[in-house]
Amino acid sequence: MKIMKKVLIRMELPGMTSKIYDEVWEDLRKAGQATPKGLIHHIGVPTENGILVNDVWESAEHFNEFGKTLMPIMEKHNVPQVKPTILPIHYQYIAK
Repeated sequence: MKIMKKVLIRMELPGMTSKIYDEVWEDLRKAGQATPKGLIHHIGVPTENGILVNDVWESAEHFNEFGKTLMPIMEKHNVPQVKPTILPIHYQYIAK
């Protein structure tokens, strides 16, 4: 049995506006991905250059599966394709 390890996914999306970000999420909801399987936490932050996304996923495999829906939607909105940084999580603390 393969043990899946939680991962941090980081993507800097140059040129993406908050309006486009919201439209992508709306399309994801329409595609049945309002709560993607394996997604633990998502943060989208506007920056000077676009949007910075940081996610925590149950595994890289879950993220890659979600990408099959995400990528065509990103292309539809002319979001430049970027290679995400995928890092295994050593420790996670969630304050209550």
